[in-house]
Amino acid sequence: MNSIDFKIKNLAKIFDGKIIGDEKLIINGVSSIENANEGDITFLSNNKYSKYLNETKASAIVIDSSFSIPKSSKKTFLLVKNSYLTFALLLTEVNKKIGIEKIGIENPNFIHKSSKIGDNIYLGAFSYIGENVKIGNNSKIYPYSYIGNNVEVGENSIIYPGVKIYDNCIIGNNCNIHANSVIGSDGFGFAPNSKNEYTMIPQIGNVIIEDNVSVGSNTVIDRATLDSTIIRKGSKLDNLIQIAHNVIIGKNTVIAAQAGISGSTTIGNNNLIGGQVGIVGHLKIGDNVKFGAKAGVIKSIKQNQTVFGYPSMEKNEFLKSYIIFKKLPEIQERIKKLEGLLSSK
Repeated sequence: MNSIDFKIKNLAKIFDGKIIGDEKLIINGVSSIENANEGDITFLSNNKYSKYLNETKASAIVIDSSFSIPKSSKKTFLLVKNSYLTFALLLTEVNKKIGIEKIGIENPNFIHKSSKIGDNIYLGAFSYIGENVKIGNNSKIYPYSYIGNNVEVGENSIIYPGVKIYDNCIIGNNCNIHANSVIGSDGFGFAPNSKNEYTMIPQIGNVIIEDNVSVGSNTVIDRATLDSTIIRKGSKLDNLIQIAHNVIIGKNTVIAAQAGISGSTTIGNNNLIGGQVGIVGHLKIGDNVKFGAKAGVIKSIKQNQTVFGYPSMEKNEFLKSYIIFKKLPEIQERIKKLEGLLSSK
């Protein structure tokens, strides 16, 4: 990594932190607490890593103000309210400083004459821009991306290599669509006839992705049969996720890898959906719901719940059930013994 040269006192001003140690310290790099070197800044937000406070070679540590600092430590500490969030914001600043600013239009590419391209954009080689496309200022379209007819991409958004955005879809401001994702493919709709053959139901809706949304690599979001599949602002989608037609994802919802959400399900705001969670269609999920990994959701869920298992159940109910079903082999043996005693009489 290139040297970043941040003054610790400037970071304290930016993040409203308090310095314990060398206020003249210059930061040259950023690293994890285990692998940091002299001159690096790192962070601690989890007690299980506190053993590294004395072992790390980092010169500075971003730490929650509630943590106890070893009195014998010769490190410099930056005390903040939320070290995890502060370090994320710090990495954003580092990325701006060391990143290569891409601006301009590379060749070869195709841009339809009816499309409107904003200022300070980057358009990578072998990208395709269809009819009546609108791309906002400061956005970046990386090589081998396909932007279909009538698509809108807002300002400061990044479309990474190999992304395919089908006709009529809308991407908001400050969005990141990572490599090889597909936005607006057909919803999975087929009508059976008397011969058990399937006729495709045309999917004529679109996908709307609101502001500040991140979509991970190889994620697919299907367009609606009618109307729109919607990802509300601030939501974060991991890699390898399937979002089916007419789904609505609420604001600031986080979905981990390999989750799948079936058609016409509505998910509320501020949900946390673990990896490989499966949600069947036509359900309504409330706000502030947490889903444990691999949960299989077959019925609607009210707000402020935590669910586990397949079929999914409320956390406390699941834990009570788990105590029983992990003992099933033991219970089976006891039943066999009782049956043997009864049959011998």
